[in-house]
Amino acid sequence: MSYKMIVLDLDDTLLRDDHSISGRTKEALMMAQEKGVKVVLASGRPTFGMIPIAEELSLAQYGSFILSFNGGKIINFKTKEELFSSTLSLSAVKRLYELSQREGVGIHTYVGDEIITEVDNPYTRKESQLTKLPIKLVNSFVEGVKEEVVKALMLGAPEKLKAVEAKLQVELAEDFSVMRSKPYFLEFTEKGVTKGTSLNHLIKELGIKREEVIAIGDSYNDQEMIEFAGLGVAMGNAPDDIKEIADHVTDTNMNDGVAKVVEEFVLRDLVTI
Repeated sequence: MSYKMIVLDLDDTLLRDDHSISGRTKEALMMAQEKGVKVVLASGRPTFGMIPIAEELSLAQYGSFILSFNGGKIINFKTKEELFSSTLSLSAVKRLYELSQREGVGIHTYVGDEIITEVDNPYTRKESQLTKLPIKLVNSFVEGVKEEVVKALMLGAPEKLKAVEAKLQVELAEDFSVMRSKPYFLEFTEKGVTKGTSLNHLIKELGIKREEVIAIGDSYNDQEMIEFAGLGVAMGNAPDDIKEIADHVTDTNMNDGVAKVVEEFVLRDLVTI
């Protein structure tokens, strides 16, 4: 199979634990783009928080793409054209806020280039550190969100959030996509919006078949794109149930797992492994 697209989760997949890209991985992805392969960065991060990585990989030069907010937006990084956008209504945000209060967990969302939250907490600070977005503390979360948003996150200790996820996936099944991106982040997008559904939208725009796509990820918000792609790859550091649904399991994010996939399945005629 000649693959035409590589779709990459960021944190704990493309990025090492210090949030850098290894030299070997960067070289492999640049060589793939030189061959005409499109690289898509697919993350729960807001678009702003993905731009430095897109620039490091020269996505604009090669006409590659950003799929941000867990599929809520697709951006052509060369033209900056928005190919797809999904939002949550103000009433949906209010409902999620009320549920977060009922369940005793935190909540935040993104307005412009700021993270909006009522309560200073370590999980929102982690998100700010990852995305480089400033935190705006507001007296009222509902009143502080004055426009539709792409997604919202509930926040809490992993075991607590796991129980909340199980409950809300059932309760909100008709209205939201609900998934964890990290043990302490539970994410909500418009119903039917995931990395997998947005990837399907993108390849239809480009005339690429799903069999020609490699998707690599490590967490539950990557599951749909791993299942959708012609070659779905789980990282070596992924949970066992994500590895079970993948076509291939690679090495960890700390041991060039992404590079090894690109070398084996895209660059095999060019690289001696």
